[in-house]
Amino acid sequence: MNDSLFPKPPREPDDQLPHIHRLLLGYYGQPKPREPWDPLKQFIYSLLSSRTKTETTHQVVRHLQRQFASWDDLRDASLKEIEDAIRDVTFPDQKAVQLKSSLQQITHRYGKLTLDFLAQYRTDKIRAWLEQFPGVGSKTSAAVVNFSTLRRRALCVDSHHLRVTQRLGLTPRADAATTEERLMRLVPETWTAEMLDEHHSLIKLHGQRLCTFTDPRCTDCPLLRLCPFGKKQVTKSDIAAS
Repeated sequence: MNDSLFPKPPREPDDQLPHIHRLLLGYYGQPKPREPWDPLKQFIYSLLSSRTKTETTHQVVRHLQRQFASWDDLRDASLKEIEDAIRDVTFPDQKAVQLKSSLQQITHRYGKLTLDFLAQYRTDKIRAWLEQFPGVGSKTSAAVVNFSTLRRRALCVDSHHLRVTQRLGLTPRADAATTEERLMRLVPETWTAEMLDEHHSLIKLHGQRLCTFTDPRCTDCPLLRLCPFGKKQVTKSDIAAS
């Protein structure tokens, strides 16, 4: 298929993400607004969520809150108790160690188990502090500062975000931290923390519904005209069918 069948109007770099955002918003509709949790609950959720379905992680966090009277009780539980309680997430043995250690270290450094005190610090300082804990990288620190009641500007880059932005040619193959840094250069200064959260939700939904890892539905994609990967897939499909 000739590439001229996929006209791509030239766009200024500062309109790339807003244009993608508008197209996804028109296709999927407005995401359900998030009800932000306190930073500690968001930290626990995000630490457990790696390579685990969203619904499963939500169920595990609800289970933890039913099983333990407080996060202090979770911290003080044995590793076996914690591992059993989070059995449904991926790598529960590894995450049990990371979770218990992180909760202990937070308590040791601040004197009690809370992350509410982070509100008084700059976003970059909060993220650097969080990323000292085991298993915590840029994805988790971004989720805590952006999704929680801290509501700071950050872009949580998960596996869906990596895949979609690489296929669109917005970022090269890189880790979450590098990808976030590059994407934030394209984020308009007018975008609030809530807007960045909405963008994350749209990209994640797109990665789950159409731009999947194994079977991308490129012909149905609202971003096809912008996507080098999608154009190649459609061309291959047309050639195979001819």
